Amino acid sequence: MSSRWMKRMAVRARQFEEFAVDVVYDRRDSNAGVKALGGLMLCLSFVFDGIVRLRCWLYHQRIFRNQPLGVPVVVVGNLTVGGTGKTPIVEKFARSLALRGRHVAILSRGYKSRAEPAHRRLWRWISHGEDPPPKVVSDGQNVLLDSAEAGDEPFMLARNLPGVVVLVAKNRVKAGQYAIRKFGSDILLLDDGFQYLSLRGQLNLLLVDKTNPFGNQHLLPRGILREPVRHLRRASYVFITKSDGQTDGELRATIRQHHPEVEVIECAHRPTYLQSINNGGQRRPLEDLRGRRVAAFSGIAMPESFEKILRQLGAQIVHNKRFLDHHRFTPEELERFCQKASSAHADFIITTEKDAVRLPPDLAPPVPLYYLRLEIEILSGDHDFDAAVSRICFPRGEYRHSRPPFPAEGEEYTDE
Repeated sequence: MSSRWMKRMAVRARQFEEFAVDVVYDRRDSNAGVKALGGLMLCLSFVFDGIVRLRCWLYHQRIFRNQPLGVPVVVVGNLTVGGTGKTPIVEKFARSLALRGRHVAILSRGYKSRAEPAHRRLWRWISHGEDPPPKVVSDGQNVLLDSAEAGDEPFMLARNLPGVVVLVAKNRVKAGQYAIRKFGSDILLLDDGFQYLSLRGQLNLLLVDKTNPFGNQHLLPRGILREPVRHLRRASYVFITKSDGQTDGELRATIRQHHPEVEVIECAHRPTYLQSINNGGQRRPLEDLRGRRVAAFSGIAMPESFEKILRQLGAQIVHNKRFLDHHRFTPEELERFCQKASSAHADFIITTEKDAVRLPPDLAPPVPLYYLRLEIEILSGDHDFDAAVSRICFPRGEYRHSRPPFPAEGEEYTDE
């Protein structure tokens, strides 16, 4: 096979993937192709729903068991795939716990991180060898892996949270045991763990994106739901993210319908500054965007939110490129984008922090390149957030409103 043919097939595969993602998010106008693929996806959604129900039933019947580790476990996750702004919440919670003297370890699956070679996995299976230890992204003192090896979010958390251990492993029960044994961690943060039912969490923080709470209400692959909306009843707290400060009565009513007692914390992802990527780490105030011509690119689940923030800050987006979530940029793609940014007479190139960690260190674009730093601002329920941190730092008695994913022995509640 010629290299030209292989490149052509790779381009077509990427185009189909982008088309499929647009169908899932209902970004395409209805036509024959959209209807055909959407119908196939809907059929697969019913199959996926059955698998989810079976898995939940197995845990509910205690055929599958969730394992405690002897230290508090805080679960941060969502019902949907991507786009809820989870990483800043994990960062804020971990920083609050560390400032109060707790030895925090973040456990992540390292989505899109470099996997172990297939031949090693095969040999370990044949020889009945032990699983490799978790990847140590940060030992609390140094960042030891890059984003390709660790995954985007774990690397970001390790870089932004000195003093916090960050581990990556598919088996997060073993990763938690490793963190306790190796680093003396006395509290574990399970990143993107709402569906990871093997590890028993004492506090379940569920994130709901206000701009797109549950998509089109369908489960994967036709929609963005990983499990039915009613499963938010497992949450100890619900964080409504990307809020504009205006009360959404319909969203809150949906939350209360499925979990009347849950405490709701509303927060916004506020831009704080621009961080240079190719100019010695220089920071610029957000005011520098006002009236400027900007070329923007992103490889995140909800690029609309990023682009909206830039426009709200007064930037004029003269060239924009969206990639798939967690996309690994090739030198050719970056060169082509930079050329178009220069041709559009852009003053700045702006990307997201998550995308910035995937850029090559020797990138030298002709236009100054920055990422937009976002941080969490609590709009309502600030007392509840502090109370949640206090409950973990200084636990006394039971964890109020905290519900394990499925009942312990002798407990009665159902998933109906």
